[in-house]
Formats: sequence, C-alpha cells, structure tokens
Amino acid sequence: MSDSSPLPPVRLHPEAELARDALSTPLLSRAARLARWAGPGTRVDAGGGLVEEQLPAAAETLGLTGDDAAAYASEAWRIAVDAGLVEITDEETGTVAAAEDLALLTGGTPHDVLAVWLAALETVVADAAVPDLDELMDAMDEGGQVDFSRLDWDPEGEAEFLDGVLGNLYLLAVSEDGPGDGPVPLPALAASMIVPGDMGEPSNDMLEQVSDAMMRLDDQFRLLEPIGLVVYQPVDEALMADPDEEPAAPADAVDETDVSRYGMVRLTPLGLYGLRARLLEAGFQAPAVGELSDKGADVLLDGSAGYGPRAARAETEQWLDRREPLDAARELLAAARGSDPGAPLRRLRCQEALSLVGAAAEPAVREVLDDPELGGLARVWLTELGAPDVPAPSEDLVFWLTIDTLAAQLTAEGNSEELQALVEGLARQHGGFFAAAWRVDHPATPEVLEAMGRLHPDKKVAKEARKAAFKARSQQGG
Repeated sequence: MSDSSPLPPVRLHPEAELARDALSTPLLSRAARLARWAGPGTRVDAGGGLVEEQLPAAAETLGLTGDDAAAYASEAWRIAVDAGLVEITDEETGTVAAAEDLALLTGGTPHDVLAVWLAALETVVADAAVPDLDELMDAMDEGGQVDFSRLDWDPEGEAEFLDGVLGNLYLLAVSEDGPGDGPVPLPALAASMIVPGDMGEPSNDMLEQVSDAMMRLDDQFRLLEPIGLVVYQPVDEALMADPDEEPAAPADAVDETDVSRYGMVRLTPLGLYGLRARLLEAGFQAPAVGELSDKGADVLLDGSAGYGPRAARAETEQWLDRREPLDAARELLAAARGSDPGAPLRRLRCQEALSLVGAAAEPAVREVLDDPELGGLARVWLTELGAPDVPAPSEDLVFWLTIDTLAAQLTAEGNSEELQALVEGLARQHGGFFAAAWRVDHPATPEVLEAMGRLHPDKKVAKEARKAAFKARSQQGG
C-alpha cells in the first residue's frame, strides 16, 4: 500500500457514537476502573506495572476470576498508564495518582475520549507484534536480556507486517468493490501480505508461509478484539490439533469447505476510525466522506474526482445539504469550467451532482446553454430531466461532448471493460467518427483517440483511431 496516492474515502460514524463505543470496550473500561480504584496505597514497580501483591485486589475490582485474572488486571493497568489515565508521582516509592486525562472520559468531548482510546490502541497494537511470554522467557539469557537471534524475531519487521495487515484490512473495508463491513477470511488476509497479486498458483513454500502468518494473526487479532478494533472469529481449535492426538470432533462432523473455520475478521466502526487515524499519522492520504462539505464546489469536484460512485454520491449529498439548491447548482457549474486535464471529470461529477439537486437546478442549467464547455452537459441534463424546449446541439457540440465524456471516464476508470464497450459501440454506430473526431477542438482529443486505439479489439478500427490521434496531435502542435 503506497502513501503517495489517496486511499478510498471512509464513511465514519459520528464521533459521539464512536466515543460511546470506545468507553464500552473491555480494555479501556477496565483501565478506567483501575485508574479510579488506585489510591495512596497503590504501588508500581520500576516499569510502571502493578506490584504482584496488588494484582489480586485489582482483579477483584474488575470482577475477574480464574487463572488469567491477574494477567488481565495487569494488562488493564498498563493500558491505564499508557493512555494517561494514571501517572506515577514518585518513581522511587512507586506511588501513583489519577491523571488529568481520566476526567476526560466523563467530562470531555467525544474527540477527547477518542484521543484517550487511540493512545490505548497504540499500546495494544505494539503488544500484538511481540511474541508471547513463553517464547520471550525461552529466549532470555542469564543476564535477563532477550536474545533476539534465539527468538527468531525481528521487532521492526513484525511491527511492519502487522501494520501492513491492518492497512490491507482497512483498504478492503473502504473499497467499493470490497466486502464493506462484512468479515474477511483470515487466509485471504494472510495471503495478501505474502502471495504476489499477479501470481497464478502459489508455491508450497508460499502456502506454508501463509499458514504460519495465519497462526500469528490468529494470536494478534485475539489481542486486538478487546480494544474494540475488530470483531474476530478465531481459527477452529480442531485445525491446530496435533495429528497424532485424538481429534476433538469426528471427521464426518467437520465441514472442510467452511472457510469460517480458518478465522474471520472485520473492522468495527471504531476500528475504521482508529486505523484511519494511524494511517494519517503515518503520512497516508486517507480521506473521510464529509470532509469536503464546507469547501467550495471546485474543491468538491476535484476532491471527489477519484472517489467511487457511492462515496462520491455520499460526499455530494452532504455538500448539498449545506446549501440552497439553486445557489449550489450555479456554484457547481462555475467550478466545472476549465481546459486542464481534470476538467472533463469535474464536468461529469457536476452533472451527477446536478441530478441530486433535481428540478430546482433548471434555471441555472439553462443559463449555460450557450457556454462552449457546459452547453452539451446542460442539454443532456435537461433532456434527462424531461424539460421542454431543449435546443438541439450542433454536430460540433456533439463531438466535443463525446470527447469530453470519454476523457472523464478515462480519468476515472482507466482502461476499464466498461470504457472498452463504450468505445466499441461508438465506433460501430458512427462509421465516420474518426474522420471527424480528430478535428475536435478539445485539449484531450489526442489522448482520447489514442485510448480508443488501445481499447478497440478490431485491428483495423484501432489503426484508424491511432491515425486520427496523430492528426489531432499534429493539429494541436504536439
């Protein structure tokens, strides 16, 4: 995942709703309860953790029982320290006190609450990239230092791997052709980090790497679920059983084709918020729907140019909600003018936005019927509206609008199958299209004709398109 191009926009839940979700997560709620429980008699060790003799009382405060109660209490305490809910007042004596940020959980804004949750999230993500305690103990030398060569663990590489997995999970959630808020199979997520996208059949070595990555991710997602980042269905324990041991269930009772047995994970709305914040911090462009609603129409049309259809519509609807329909239509049309490379897609987005405005935009659209850049758009829009008295376009305007539309779709979709079908239909319906098209006075004419030459499957037609593109470029002095 590159940080040079924007990610698809995410649709976030309101901050008030996300803050409520954050406060109800098991880890943050436990950390807050321990921060309120701590008093003058609370003592911590040199690393800021609760001293061992106080763990039973902390576990009891949290209502935890069983063999893991002390470990869960210790984890919650460390979250309280790292998230700024408690502070160490005297390192020598190990005394603590409630920190200022603890009050934010009850008296702060939703944004304040989410800032505390993000701090807790960072601790949990860092923990998830660390081997389990047994492995660390096995790799510890006599001096109490971890021998990383024995552990076969690269801290930086492990953190990068987990960040990459979380980035891919975010991308799947926000992509218009992804699963959305549906679960992602763990094998697919592991494979996305190991198997090249253009590889046909993965090798046995790669399949083994994917299997190892799945087991690591299974442990990591179990740790990430209590902070509210994901909803996780773990790998079926029967799949990890020793083949020499008695199976947990009869073989005929196990459905080998059930992909959910291999683990399923999905981001929560809070998780989407958290991963976006981490991506922004890392320098990625991670837009959110609604960010353009208070900007001008020029920023809306350019900013949503790379959005998918659903995201662009949602962004435009929020923008329109803040404006009077007729004023919005005039602003959109003014912003759609231009001869720069992005102008055709702006005009296409403008036309889509005007369809959301509806009949209230008609006066503004009629005002640009004679505009050389907007007249074609205006006629198409009025015709689709079913408006009367729409003047017929000239042949020059028809060709100019055709080039403009193809340029917009080329920018938005690239060499897509839909664009190829449009090119084929256009060449089939207009036998003399290329003879006239190269003369069109549009900055994108050469580029559009070259694209038609690439996309059309008929070699004769493709050659005709390339010749027309050469003429158009020569005419424009290129």
